Amino acid sequence: MRTLAIVPVKRFALAKQRLSERFPPAQRATVARAMVEDVLGALVAAPGLSEVLVVTNEPLIAKLAGQLGAQVRTDVHEAGQSTAAGAGISYALDGGVERVLLVPGDCPALDIDELSALLQAPSDPTPSVVIVPDRHGTGTNALLLTPPDVIDPAFGPGSFERHRALAAQAGVRCDVARPATLLLDIDTPEDLAALLAGPSERAPHTRAALAGLAGEC
Repeated sequence: MRTLAIVPVKRFALAKQRLSERFPPAQRATVARAMVEDVLGALVAAPGLSEVLVVTNEPLIAKLAGQLGAQVRTDVHEAGQSTAAGAGISYALDGGVERVLLVPGDCPALDIDELSALLQAPSDPTPSVVIVPDRHGTGTNALLLTPPDVIDPAFGPGSFERHRALAAQAGVRCDVARPATLLLDIDTPEDLAALLAGPSERAPHTRAALAGLAGEC
């Protein structure tokens, strides 16, 4: 089954506002880029993915994606994660892709083995939704959709229950998966602390960026 990973990424000027108490804009951009590099590194190396697509209007991320072997679609509207994900889903449908994995660019600890296990979720064409919640159990850190348009993504606060409700309304199977390295998305200084408290081999680019910024202080 052909599976496309879709990674929506905001422009740096709009990204990670909740980290502003710790980092000025230029440093937030450095951290955001490093996180995306970690995420894309895992995705392009995952054997269960046919292709990786980044939806962004950030030139530096578009360049990085191309260097890593990912496709790029410009986020023309910049209307949020759900709209960007929808643009990626349209790309998938146009290309005859049978399944999509929606992943944010701020889960830098993403592990290839855990990702492969997630993609081994039922690979038949039966319509289904697999939701990966955030570590708080309220948001959504990933969606595995078969077919790509089985539901319309609805990210944001409370999206975990919203996605479950959308699957129920569509009358399709809905499973919940909790790969540990996808549960942690980086939005706050507390999230960064949780990342740094984890295994040192995770998120190498993000750790290097944080170490470099600490050295500037």
